[in-house]
Amino acid sequence: MSDAIKQRAGPAGIVDTRDDRGPFRSKPELKGEVVLLRPFTESDIAAMGAVLADPDVRRLTGSVHTTAAASNACTELDKLTLAWYLGLAARPERLDLAIIDLASGRCVGEVVLNHLDAGNDSCNFRILIGPQGRNRGLGSEAVQLITDHAFRTTALWRISLEVYSFNPRARRVYERAGFQAEGVLRGALRFDDGRVDAVVMSLLRTDWEGKLRDA
Repeated sequence: MSDAIKQRAGPAGIVDTRDDRGPFRSKPELKGEVVLLRPFTESDIAAMGAVLADPDVRRLTGSVHTTAAASNACTELDKLTLAWYLGLAARPERLDLAIIDLASGRCVGEVVLNHLDAGNDSCNFRILIGPQGRNRGLGSEAVQLITDHAFRTTALWRISLEVYSFNPRARRVYERAGFQAEGVLRGALRFDDGRVDAVVMSLLRTDWEGKLRDA
């Protein structure tokens, strides 16, 4: 019997992805050496306004289609976005955590496990970090913390993501965490006068277990 099947049978501490109560009903705090991942507080939500308005965040996440639009965002959250963040703690089918820079105590971004496919024990992953949290290893540690948590506490088998080809820095972070490229969605994003490919990547439970053995 595989580890995943054993886990689905109900060992202590492992949440079945097919549990009607949702595998992410528990919202943890995950602390590393440089970051703390935690459920959003009011101050964290307020800080996300500037993060989401950052031109690089808007461009690299595919939120806009032109360079001009990337630089033209309000730094205050609108009512709908604010309500969205305030409701995340009650969403058992997804896990959204603020990325806190331990050096400053400020929220600099978010990590998310969403689009749960309970029947196939899989979900999507995404991360975004504003300018105050870049180039210091915060993203790498955040990815490691949340994927470790997912595989240690749920019966997930597969975590997948898409990264645009004009974001090689993010792809290197994912590769260091064990994600493997599976294919390319050609011309997936229209940006300025061209088309940008999206690389599909995934981290399987077996990849994660192998990385643990090799550590």
